Amino acid sequence: MNRKTILVLTVGVLTISCSGEQNTDGLVAIVDNYTLSIDDAVDLLVDEERLAADAGVVKAVAELWLNYTLLAEATATDSTFSMLDFEPLVMRQAQQVMVFQLRDSVIQVDTFMTEEELRQLYETEEPALEMRARHIMFQLPIGATQVQRDSVAAALSGIRDRVLRGENFSGLAQELSQDPGTALNGGDLGPFGRGDMVAPFEEAVLALQPGEISEVVETPMGLHIIRLEERRFRAFEEAATLYRSQVQARTVQEAESVFVASLYDRAAPMIVEGAIEIVRELAENPSSSLSGRATRRPVIEWNGGSVSVGDMKTLIQLESPTLPMQLSESSDDQLIEFLRSLARRDLLIREAESEGLRPARDSVEAMIKEAGIQLRNAARVLGFLDLDQAPGEALEIAVARAVENALVDNLSGATQIVPLGLVGFQLREGSSSEVFDEGVGQVVLDVAQIRAARQLSPVEETLTTLTTIDTIR
Repeated sequence: MNRKTILVLTVGVLTISCSGEQNTDGLVAIVDNYTLSIDDAVDLLVDEERLAADAGVVKAVAELWLNYTLLAEATATDSTFSMLDFEPLVMRQAQQVMVFQLRDSVIQVDTFMTEEELRQLYETEEPALEMRARHIMFQLPIGATQVQRDSVAAALSGIRDRVLRGENFSGLAQELSQDPGTALNGGDLGPFGRGDMVAPFEEAVLALQPGEISEVVETPMGLHIIRLEERRFRAFEEAATLYRSQVQARTVQEAESVFVASLYDRAAPMIVEGAIEIVRELAENPSSSLSGRATRRPVIEWNGGSVSVGDMKTLIQLESPTLPMQLSESSDDQLIEFLRSLARRDLLIREAESEGLRPARDSVEAMIKEAGIQLRNAARVLGFLDLDQAPGEALEIAVARAVENALVDNLSGATQIVPLGLVGFQLREGSSSEVFDEGVGQVVLDVAQIRAARQLSPVEETLTTLTTIDTIR
């Protein structure tokens, strides 16, 4: 009987706390009457080799477990989620609409250009460069360390050497590339133009001549080697319609930038002393409780407005789960620019409100209703809506089993992770939850030891072999 089977059979026993003080030995996380043990977490992660044996990954899984557990129990208790306040969530969406309406109402630019003017600009910029390339991509483990990053890069560099020695790029892409969208086609990306690819990828392609292979290139998607297949320039007559649209969009965007800069310059926001340290601390502990006074403390302020610690906490709750990690790892200059961007956004919203662009109440109510429907659908996808609870079985056991199944599917890539954002924070407000650093560290050690001791998977074997060959050379 393997570890997964044991976990399924014992999940109910492991997740219901006994009366009295909860013993936290051997635990990674706890929320109310549920616990995530070290063994549970190891079982969830040990077979998912694309996930690094790293404290950041384990903490992310523990946080997801906390949110899923609370959502599953809330769904079983009241599937209409009347205990939640969706208004802060939908107001953020409404504010985005307000900003778009403000742009349309106050930014008036002349985007007309004669055919001759457009042709002259086209010939100056030469924007209609069309490229075709293939790539081989390796994904980086979530939370990859520098050592892991270097190892994957070395493996990919080894594949580049094989291509330079005459092996078929397309065949290697089909065999090894971890980009499911292109691997079957030999890594073929099809035709693309300027701006269609992320900047590092485009820069690498532009530096190549047809038939050349790039060095290893890193993008947000992973690490790549690229071969340029062809490059050609489209005649003005062929590209004119699309180019006119691009020029018009760029003109409007430039006007928007001028408008936003004028708002910012007039307000002259100032970053409060100690704000950088506050942002970092909040990013590292987004669930921490704050007093009313601390919540109201500004991190950047101007005459007539500010962004407060409470605003920052709400933003972290609403944005992607990776934002806290990004903020905690950012430099001082990056955090300063982040705070300035928050000020610009707030100034735009205030300007929109001053123009009478606040959404009608019935519109907000409709958005709140839709948010509830979306959360219900998410609960259904995760298996929480129609809970598989046997007759006489305790709710806690059924919830624990459903959460484990959802996490297994998420981590294996069978289903997508459902980030709960503000909903997760609201669910935690009435609960007692904690993630234990000692348990997290033990999971990292156990996963690393088990993976090192067992037989390598085919993917690991390929990467290890390539890295070893490259090192010997």
